[in-house]
Amino acid sequence: MKHHFLSAALLCIAAGTRLKAQQQGSKPEYFKQVSNYFWQDNAHYVGGTFGSTQLSVTDAKTGQSSQYVRGKVVASERIAINKKTGTVVIRKASTDDIIGGVQYSKRDGEVVLVRTSTADSILNTQNATPSPDSTCIAYTRNNDLFVYSIASGKEWRVTTDGSKDVYSGWSAWVYNEEILGRGTNYKAFWWSPDSKRIAFMHFDETNVPVYDHFDDEGVHGKHKLIHYPQPGDANPQVKTGIADVAAKSVVWAAFDEKADQYFGQPYWTPNGSGLWVQWMNRRQDSLKVESVNLADGSHKNIYTETQKTWIDLDKDDRITFLPSKNMFLLMSDKSGWRHIYAYDMNGKLIKPLTNGNWTVKEINYADEKNGWIYFTARKENSTRTDLYKVKLDGSKMQRLTFGEYNHRVVLSPDASYFITTYSNYAEPQKVALVDNNGKIIRELADSKGKDYEQFKTLGRHSEIIRVKTPDGFELPVRISWPDKVDSTKKYPLMAAIYGGPDFSFVQDGFAGTFGANEKTDDIISIQMDHRGSGQFGKMGQDYLYRQLGKWEIEDYTTVIKFLEKKYPFIDSTRIGISGFSYGGYITCLALTKAADVFTYGLAGGSVTDWKLYDTPYTERYMGTPQDNPEGYKQADVMTYVKNYKGLLRLTQGTMDDNVHMQNTMQLVSALQNTGKHFELMFYPGGAHGWLSLHEKYAHYRKEDQAFIDKNLLRK
Repeated sequence: MKHHFLSAALLCIAAGTRLKAQQQGSKPEYFKQVSNYFWQDNAHYVGGTFGSTQLSVTDAKTGQSSQYVRGKVVASERIAINKKTGTVVIRKASTDDIIGGVQYSKRDGEVVLVRTSTADSILNTQNATPSPDSTCIAYTRNNDLFVYSIASGKEWRVTTDGSKDVYSGWSAWVYNEEILGRGTNYKAFWWSPDSKRIAFMHFDETNVPVYDHFDDEGVHGKHKLIHYPQPGDANPQVKTGIADVAAKSVVWAAFDEKADQYFGQPYWTPNGSGLWVQWMNRRQDSLKVESVNLADGSHKNIYTETQKTWIDLDKDDRITFLPSKNMFLLMSDKSGWRHIYAYDMNGKLIKPLTNGNWTVKEINYADEKNGWIYFTARKENSTRTDLYKVKLDGSKMQRLTFGEYNHRVVLSPDASYFITTYSNYAEPQKVALVDNNGKIIRELADSKGKDYEQFKTLGRHSEIIRVKTPDGFELPVRISWPDKVDSTKKYPLMAAIYGGPDFSFVQDGFAGTFGANEKTDDIISIQMDHRGSGQFGKMGQDYLYRQLGKWEIEDYTTVIKFLEKKYPFIDSTRIGISGFSYGGYITCLALTKAADVFTYGLAGGSVTDWKLYDTPYTERYMGTPQDNPEGYKQADVMTYVKNYKGLLRLTQGTMDDNVHMQNTMQLVSALQNTGKHFELMFYPGGAHGWLSLHEKYAHYRKEDQAFIDKNLLRK
């Protein structure tokens, strides 16, 4: 379960922040939309209003600007096929006129291959991806992996056993969702940097249970069957293949494919001579990185990590190679906080580059020539992100961003400069150009409009506070206040949450750009995080092990009780909570297990019983129902249905392949069996979220707002 929620606009609705538009033409200009910026090259950046075609390119050193002309394609490895002309277009950032011995026309950074047969071959395939040298194209068709040679016009079928249960280069559902990531679009193959080989995963789901989704559209409807292992079920059998393009042969990595195990994203070494495979046991508390011999598939250990709880396998940024230094950087939270460690290529620890009770988010750039590593982290404040650099020997760590702000940074390709969009809950967004020593070169944009001073007189504002738990965690809470609070009135409160391990919902930053020209209703909106949210590193997440839901509810209850005591004008009979996916689960739990605190709930796409969710995610945190029966019972919403006394509104997409409708239906049955009143809305054809169903999404937002109007605002 990746961290699912629908959109920023929806979160405003879910948090109870109702915005009423004033008449067009009479709106004051409180704020302006700041520009979005990206780098054209090391010395020039491009910026312009979001969605605008009028962009300018600026010299970072001199500040001189000119009109930006679109055309050059920055992204590499993109294929487009013109179905009408049969033209295959391989988009590259820079190209030669001759590739693979074949002459091509070159236009605006595109290599245009005019070969109808190629288009026919690739047209009905998935994830067509050119080799780094653009001589071949790899793709999957009918669950087998293929390679097409552009020079010869011939296709090599790498695997031949593709079926409804067996696939190569195409991911099993549970791997796409929980390990490789949705952004891969089920792609499970990776070109080597030298274009000589392809690493790929082979999946056999013969023994994996199938979940039957029924689509009610049309007269007879239709079934959609998806392999979906639930806790304790058989997982896909997986093995890693290495396809040699020239020899047209496959070597299989020598792992026992029948073992209970997982494989993470593999890593090619920079020169393509080695493949590192991430292996993990089913319990997910032991990780090994194995170097695979490309000739015979044998492997040797490079790195091993074991933790008392779990290790996340779905990290695609675990390893960063530094080829000129003959070393690699590894990201790990084994200390209780995520940090950067330097190793030699044999797996010997050189030294940690960062340490302390704070979290590294991302390695943004490795400057091997000058020995600097640039990274973002939540160090000064867990609700803010800053950019830092540190020497490869762990010395001279320096914060490059500035002030008490949350920063979103975009580095130039060589990290000579970066552009930061920054703000905090009290100060609107600004944009600045900064050099790699932290010196501000120039301010680029300011979101304050000409009527901003008038906006400040309205009285609406946000703030971030910390609420201390009985055992010492200081939980971050963001509060958005209505206009000019009247302490003699009673105000409802609406909380937006997500919950679950390692998702920090509360982030600093100015919210005025959303509906800034509009009026806020008389409702107090909050966002809040719990100890396992990532605000307190892996150390805090470990509290959730084998008892999902327990600490989220305890910590959220602590926050609400604190706020009610501190602000007597909060109406304890109108405490709402809203969430989607894992947030839907917590909302259902809040209206049952914590029914004395939470009185209204909006829950979408909700897990209600962890026995119904998938194996990798659930077992990572809960183990299996067989080895942790009490943990599953305590986490089950149905355990607490007898306590329910408020009003819960459930929403569910009928074709949700992630959190199945089974979850909602079983809670509905339990509520009915105990004579409880609730509300329910299905979205036919809706998957996990229904953003693509525009009319239904609009209906969803409208209905949620009607729920808030009626029950919290009592209109």
